[in-house]
Amino acid sequence: MLSKNQLKYIQSLHQKKYRQQHGAFLVEGAKSVQEVLQSDFQPELLLATETFYKENAHLTDHQRTPVEIVSVTELERAGTLESNNAAIAVVRTKENRPLLVGPGEIALILDDIRDPGNLGTILRIADWYGIRKILCSETTADVYNPKVISASKGSFCRVNWWYGDIVPVLSQSVANEVYGAFLDGDDVHTMAFSSSGYLVMGNESNGIRPEVGQYVTQRVTIPRYGDAESLNVGIATAVLLDNWRRKITSNGLA
Repeated sequence: MLSKNQLKYIQSLHQKKYRQQHGAFLVEGAKSVQEVLQSDFQPELLLATETFYKENAHLTDHQRTPVEIVSVTELERAGTLESNNAAIAVVRTKENRPLLVGPGEIALILDDIRDPGNLGTILRIADWYGIRKILCSETTADVYNPKVISASKGSFCRVNWWYGDIVPVLSQSVANEVYGAFLDGDDVHTMAFSSSGYLVMGNESNGIRPEVGQYVTQRVTIPRYGDAESLNVGIATAVLLDNWRRKITSNGLA
């Protein structure tokens, strides 16, 4: 049974300021908890139903994670999900280490992506296309937000991220192509891509900021054939990465 102090601590991690203060975040639901227990993240506590614990004891024993057996009611009261009959893990956040694109590597740059669901989807898309590095502007949604973690479906365990001022990174990236998503860019279906570089995705309402856009070396767009005003940023990221991966593979650059 959860103590009042444990419950208060776990519920505080719903908020960014307390996640930063405590250096911890929540992972909820069977799939995501299983993923994090097998990753290089450091769990500090696991709340689990008896059924989940029995089925996954080999994972918790390997990590030597402290476990509290709780009821479904306690799980739902402590966490953010409307329905959770499995587990919640309290996990240590990672150090915010700088990331740079390497030879033959694609990295994402997210400029002011504020919706947590979109960020979680982008993590999942990056994982699908083998993108291991995401550089986030300081105004991009907090990756440790429970909605981001949930939407990533475990992909947060396999993608690295960094938060900071992305302008200096781009200003010093003279050796790499920087592709940016713009409505007036070149057609993604006909343009060529280099074997490595950055893909910059901007805010859905305002696009890429001018101070970031000045470092974009190739503006790219997804042509519109219907009447929709815009594409969701997660979908647009998937379309652009799919074309990039397909073209460098077909050209023997991968």
